[in-house]
Amino acid sequence: MQSSICRETIESLCSAAKRLTGFKRRQFQAEMAEKYCGGNARVAERTFGWGRDAVNTGLNERRTGIRCIDNFKARGRIKSEVIDQQLEIDIRDLVEPKTQADPKFQSTLAFTRATGPAVHAALQDKLKDTGRNVPALRTVVNILNRLGYSLRRVQKTRPEKTFLKQTRSSTMCDRLTSDPRPIRNV
Repeated sequence: MQSSICRETIESLCSAAKRLTGFKRRQFQAEMAEKYCGGNARVAERTFGWGRDAVNTGLNERRTGIRCIDNFKARGRIKSEVIDQQLEIDIRDLVEPKTQADPKFQSTLAFTRATGPAVHAALQDKLKDTGRNVPALRTVVNILNRLGYSLRRVQKTRPEKTFLKQTRSSTMCDRLTSDPRPIRNV
């Protein structure tokens, strides 16, 4: 039952639908499906290129007056340390002995000398007899970052210089030198 709509109108309607999100998009798609496609989600899919399920949901929302709640938080992959709680404990046990706090306490990151590949190899050695799966190297590195470990070499603090560079404009110049002679440009 595809009605004869010009190509420009279809492009305009598709562009308008792309700018909307969630409930508003489904509502718009349902209105256009009723207006141009006789309320048929399959025809709307063929005509406009919209997802049939989204159009169907929008049509049902219009028909019943009940709005569907989007559950975006339930989407995506579950983190490895949530699936296997012992994994986080094992990684902390391996990394903690090699961890050092920021020497100047300017950040909350814990600096560690252990690298991602080293922690991954140690995990493989530790878990090979237990029968538990070891996550991939990239996953181990991501877990370390989420736990707050910065995978950098620990740079020891450098002592501050105790002397100032003498310049002609420095007011400290005369106080720092015991020589009362003025500084000459060479």
